[in-house]
Amino acid sequence: MTDLGIRAATSADSEFLVDMLVEAVNWLPERNWSREEILANPALAHYVSGWMRPDDFGLIAVDPTDRPVGAAWFRFLTAADPGYGYVSDDVPELTIGVVESWRGRGVGRMLLRAVLDAARARGIRTVSLSVERANFAARLYAAEGFRTVESFEDADTMVAEIGG
Repeated sequence: MTDLGIRAATSADSEFLVDMLVEAVNWLPERNWSREEILANPALAHYVSGWMRPDDFGLIAVDPTDRPVGAAWFRFLTAADPGYGYVSDDVPELTIGVVESWRGRGVGRMLLRAVLDAARARGIRTVSLSVERANFAARLYAAEGFRTVESFEDADTMVAEIGG
């Protein structure tokens, strides 16, 4: 996807990250949770609330006009407030969202590879995520080195050992 750029996410991107969390949650066409419902749900809101904390980091994919089309970000969550893909306090959890019209065009893979490189550059050795098994992104994560470490009714927690 040579027509796309990637830049670091900043505190100014907080609203776009909420948009991308909405996209990630609503990956199923028949699921249509509103922004308000997602932000009112503490189990989802903690992926974006208070962005950007000192240990938060992420990347934004932008089209040739510099319009954001996707985001990938890490957040360290705790056992007291775990994410769906929580494995431990020292393993950041990944969230990726891509604008619907840009899905299936390599944006997610490009963001995933770039954000894993950024994590590695920060000395992070392991990253986690949660993905619903029916989501096509589950195949992307497996192809990029993630392995399932815990399974639930419809979703898996996956980790990637990325060095450091």
